[in-house]
Parts: sequence; structure tokens; C-alpha cells
Amino acid sequence: MAEEEGPTVELRQRKKLKSSENKESAKEEKISDTPIPEKAPKHVLFQRFAKIFIGCLAAVTSGMMYALYLSAYHERKFWFSNRQELEREITFQGDSAIYYSYYKDMLKAPSFERGVYELTHNNKTVSLKTINAVQQMSLYPELIASVLYQATGSNEIIEPVYFYIGIVFGLQGIYVTALFVTSWLMSGTWLAGMLTVAWFIINRVDTTRIEYSIPLRENWALPYFACQIAALTGYLKSNLNTYGERFCYLLMSASTYTFMMMWEYSHYLLFLQAISLFLLDSFSLEQSDKVHEVYKIYIFSLFLGYLLQFENSALLVSPLLSLVVALMLAKCLQLNVKKGTFIAKIMKVINFYLVCILTVILNIIMKMFVPHKENGHMLKFLEVKFGLNMTKNFTMNWLLCQESLQAPSQDFFLRLTQSSLLPFYILVLIICFLSMMQVIFRRINGKSLKETITLEDGRIGGRPEIIYHVIHTILLGSLAMVIEGLKYLWTPYVCMLAAFGVCSPELWMTLFKWLRLRTVHPVLLALILSMAVPTIIGLSLWKEFFPRLMTELMELQEFYDPDTVELMTWIKRQAPVAAVFAGSPQLMGAIKLCTGWMVTSLPLYNDDDLLKRNENIYQIYSKRSAEDIYKILTSYKANYLIVEDAICNEVGTMRGCRVKDLLDIANGHVVCEEGDKLTYSKYGRFCHEVKINYSPYVNYFTRVYWNRSYFVYKINTVISFQS
Repeated sequence: MAEEEGPTVELRQRKKLKSSENKESAKEEKISDTPIPEKAPKHVLFQRFAKIFIGCLAAVTSGMMYALYLSAYHERKFWFSNRQELEREITFQGDSAIYYSYYKDMLKAPSFERGVYELTHNNKTVSLKTINAVQQMSLYPELIASVLYQATGSNEIIEPVYFYIGIVFGLQGIYVTALFVTSWLMSGTWLAGMLTVAWFIINRVDTTRIEYSIPLRENWALPYFACQIAALTGYLKSNLNTYGERFCYLLMSASTYTFMMMWEYSHYLLFLQAISLFLLDSFSLEQSDKVHEVYKIYIFSLFLGYLLQFENSALLVSPLLSLVVALMLAKCLQLNVKKGTFIAKIMKVINFYLVCILTVILNIIMKMFVPHKENGHMLKFLEVKFGLNMTKNFTMNWLLCQESLQAPSQDFFLRLTQSSLLPFYILVLIICFLSMMQVIFRRINGKSLKETITLEDGRIGGRPEIIYHVIHTILLGSLAMVIEGLKYLWTPYVCMLAAFGVCSPELWMTLFKWLRLRTVHPVLLALILSMAVPTIIGLSLWKEFFPRLMTELMELQEFYDPDTVELMTWIKRQAPVAAVFAGSPQLMGAIKLCTGWMVTSLPLYNDDDLLKRNENIYQIYSKRSAEDIYKILTSYKANYLIVEDAICNEVGTMRGCRVKDLLDIANGHVVCEEGDKLTYSKYGRFCHEVKINYSPYVNYFTRVYWNRSYFVYKINTVISFQS
């Protein structure tokens, strides 16, 4: 019996062994599927090191050269080193003057803590108004610059204005370096980075506003956003090792938070990025875990920004937070369904709609329970912009007339075409987009795709970082087609994507695979074109545009504005320290910077009260009575009124967009639409009448100073009606 039992026991053991062997073989198959890293030969390691070293050197050199170019161009344009301090400060126009004035205030403060307190409880800028300037104007760049200036002992070496603009130019160098690295990561060659920088500088009229207004918030913030995009590009790559992922994640976290602190509108831009990542995740083109790690960065940055920005409620009611929370909730509700099945496809569609509905609901709930300032003027502007509403409101029509808020002109597209940027961008975008759609349809149909994409596959649309950039550039481009000011967000992207495409062998291989090229080996031809095409483009750009750049640096321009200098000098010498000045917001910004005197309005458009003040003060160029103007000015405790001849006698190219035309429309003194009644004003235009010096104007206003551009009137406290 024992002998007979032996074989049966042996058979049972074999069955158990067989099942365990199957599991082990399956594991071995999985392990064999994953590529095992082999130790590369020394000469290969040396080639990789040399490639990375040369690329990094080229990236850093490009950034430094661009920063030096900006500094040299600024010096030649304004003849900055030969100017007096007052003349230098006048070069800061509009809102730029306000930002730099607070930097000066921080340097004058006895201590950093005292300076911050005075800015957060500021009652020396706008009459009858105490503002938290740090929160309202995002003055964190000025706080950091003032700390660095004093902590590094630079006050003994360099003047404050040079230190300030030097930081901004340095950040622009980082901006260019980040674009270089992003293009390099996408294409695999630093040649793409060089072409990106070349296109960026040649088209700098459309890529940056640094030449016109140095202290703008976007000039401080966008370099950090470019660093964040570079880190995100590396993080989304499939073949990145653990250490590379950690580095990219940390860099992405730091740059996201810094970007959010530097610019009040940063969360809107991150919202577009979150939409791009959501679509990337919906198409199953990348591991969901990586995308959701980026969402965690958004939440952390939003809440940390909320706490450090004096409990800024705008971040809590932002669409970014609502979208990210909705995505997190949708992930928790997801069921474990086998991929590729019909149920999985239905769940994907349901999940997409669920996220959209949850985002809207959460945003409405947050706005109901979180106290916040509604940007009513922004919503009204968008309604009028897209033809959903009509208005005679001065502020809305004035915003619509601003060139930066109109649709881009034909000159914009012509400039991009002349530098060969736009044609190559369109080519690259079409190939990447079609390849992306091809990959998506294959996934929808349940076809399996290789996890690792090789050059022979010719499937550039399967790389997640490429798909993210395609979606993001389409979103940014759509907005730039509506509002020209947004081209400064989109055009750098255009430079980067076009340069990556022409330098990428994968893109050419994708095209050749569609064309079924057989006469020449497609891989060889793709490698040749990825080197030849950018080289030809680079040489043509060098021949055509390099002489122009050198000519710009050689030309000695001069910023000559003696009338404004005389006005500021008179105010500092003659006006009382406690005087309050009224005039156009742009001029008030210059007065605040150059003299430090209090003003009635500021060139800022994110506050409803300031917008209302601007509209009321602009009435000095309308057809209103002297008594009406006097009541308006005295309601803001103004002591002096400044009338600008350039606004009063403005001859604009666009009729109906002059300040006086907009005021006449708002006041009902001209026909605006069919059916409107024409109302004649029995008063002449105030800015003209007050210059004639007759009653009743002389009873309310006394002229105390004038030159070719400005007329200054003292607002009488005691009104005399004697003829």
C-alpha cells in the first residue's frame, strides 16, 4: 500500500509544483519584458557626459548672453548711466512706476519689518484710502529685491535702480535657459535649445514686454513658470530614473509656489495647465499617479499661498482649486475595471463629465461660503468682448480699446512668418496632433501599444510629455487669438515647440512612416534632416537678423522728456508735502515714484474702487461744468489738478477710442447706437475751458504752473465768484 501511495503523492506534488512554476514563469516573463539596464562601455559614457556638459554650457551661456544683451540694449535706449536719478525714474511708465516706488520705500524704511508694516497698512499713496499694497499689487518681488540689496551689501557697490533691473534681466536669462532645457528634453539634442533661443530673441517684440516695462509682474513670474514647465517635461518622461524624478518633482514644487507668489493671475495659467494634464490622464497616455502628484503640488501651493498672501481668498475661489479637488474626488470614486473593456470606456466618459460638473459645483459653493472680492469688471469685460452684452461704461470701453486686449493684428503673424517660426510651428503641431489622435484611437479600439517607443516606430504622439505640450499650446494659442496681450504666454511656447520638432528625428520618422518612404532608409533620412534643417534655419537667421541685433546695440537712442522732468522738479520744490494731486492714472504713478506725494488714483485695474476713481478723475476731459469737476476733485481731498495737453488734444488713429470720445459716450453727449438720443452739453470741454481763465473756472481753479505738456491748477478752498 505504501508503494502504491507513493506515485499518487508524487503526482499531487507535481501538480502543485506545476501551478507554482506557472506563476514564477509569469513573473519571469514580466521581468524579461522590462529592460534590464546594462553597464554601458566607457566611450559611450564619455559621449553622454560630453553631450550633457556641452548642452548645459550652451544653455547657461545663452541665458547669460541674453541678460547681457538686455542690459546693453536698455543702456543704449535710455542712455541710462548718464541720466540723473529723476530722469531714470521717469523711464518707468504707468504701473511700473508704482512697483518701483514701493521698492524705494522699502529701502528707505528703518527696518524690513517696519517697511513691510507700512506697505501692508499704506495710507500715503491714495487719498482717503488705506490699502494692503503687498497683497493688492503682489509686491513680493520688491520685498525680496530690497532684502537682497541690503543683505548682500550691494548698497556700497551698486545703485538701487541698477540692482533692481539687474535682477529682472537675470530672471529673463533664466527664462531663456529654461526654454532651452525644455526643448532639449523633448528633442534629445541641445541644438533645439539653441534654435529656441534664437527664435525667442529675434521675435522678442512678441515674446516679452521686458523692453517696454521692466517691473511688470509677468517679467518676474514667467521665468519661474518656464522652470516649472521644464521640470514637468522631465517628470512626464517615461524613461526617467528615480533620482531624476525626485529632482524634477522638487524643482516643480518650488517653481510652482514661487510663480504663484509672484503674479496674481498665475492660478489662471496653472488652471490651463491642469486642464492639459487632466486631458492627458483621460486619454490614458501617462500613469495617473504622476499626474495626481502634480495635482498635490497645486493644492499645496494654493493653500500655502493663501496663508502667506494675507489669506488671499482669490486663491480659494480660483477655478484651479475647484478642478483639482474635483479630480481628486473623481479618482476616489473610480472603480477597478479592466482596461480596454466596454465598461472601462463608459467609465472614462462618465469620469470626464463628472469632473466637469464637480468643478462647476465646487466653484459655486466656494464662492457662496468664502468671502471674496468679485472681479465684476472682468466678467463684464468678457461679456462685451465676446458680444454678449453692450455697454456705454467708460471703463469697459476704455479696456476694449487697449491694444493688448484686442485680437492680434496681421503684423503679428507676418513677423512670425518672416522669421520662419510660424510655418515650422504649424508643421510640427499638425504632425504631433495627428500622431496623438492616432495613438488615442488605437487605445480606444483596445489595440496594445509598446510601452517603450523607439525611433523606428515613428510614433511621436505616444510620448506623454509631447502630448501635454501639444494640448497646452493649443489652449494658449486659442486665447492668444482672442486677446493679443496673451501672445506673450503663447509665443515662447511656439519657439520651443517649433525648435523641438525640426530637431527631433522622431517627428521626421513619424512623417516618413505616413508617407511610406522606401527609396531611402527612413531612419537615416530622419537623422540627417534633424541636423540639416535646424542648421539651415540657424544660418539663414544669422545672416538676416544678426546684423539687425548688432545695429540695435550700436544705435545710441535718447529718452527725452524735459516737460515731465520740469513738472516733477516743480512739485518737489513748490508743492506742500501734504498736497494731493489729481490727474490721469499714468501720470499719478510717475508722481508717486518721482516725488512721493499722495495722489487720487493709480494705474491699476484689479480694484473696482480704483477703477471708479479713474473714471471720475478722467471727467476733467469731458464736457462737464466747473462745479461738477470741483465737487469730484474735492470729494477725494485733491489740492492740485494736472491737465495733460496730450489727452485733451488727443488725435487718435482709432476714432471712438480717445479718452474724450469714451467720456462723451458714457455721459450721453454723442450718438452711440441707432435709437440713442443725441444730448448736447451746454458746457465746453473742461480741459479746454479751464485754460481760458474766465468765470466760473477761475473761481474754482487757479493756474500755478504750466509748460508745453502740462497745466497745473490749484483747487481753491475758498471760492470767490467776483468777476
